[in-house]
Amino acid sequence: MLKFRNIDASPADPVSRWGVEGIATAIERGYLPHWQRIARAVRDQPYGVVADQVESALRTVEPNGATALLSDALARAREDDRQALARSIREDVRRSGLSAKEFAAELGTSPSRLSTYMTGRVVPSAVIARRIARVAESHARRGRLHPGGALRDPAA
Repeated sequence: MLKFRNIDASPADPVSRWGVEGIATAIERGYLPHWQRIARAVRDQPYGVVADQVESALRTVEPNGATALLSDALARAREDDRQALARSIREDVRRSGLSAKEFAAELGTSPSRLSTYMTGRVVPSAVIARRIARVAESHARRGRLHPGGALRDPAA
């Protein structure tokens, strides 16, 4: 049974109450159910307090199977956010009705840079992300697309 020493938390408490020391203890002396709870907390908030504490704890404990598992869980959770943003950018470009080249020109960047945003290789700054949404919305409102996303038939 896992026990914490010198901290005001119990393994039965939410992971968010464990702190770095409790998480490190769970990594070193815990079992699969403890590691799964930590991984779920990281998945729920990949850039939250628990994720930061896991990152700190992983730097302080001896490498083992749990450190590999939790390092991977942290990396996957953070990569999922990157991929979700890339999906959103691809959807914005599609929704605009513009080609990627036209969209990049409207955005004020190169098609190759837009491509890196659309694949998730590069995460745009908040300013660029807002411009992407603004360009998409502007063109979608102009009626280049039906609500379902298909191009309008000019003969219609």
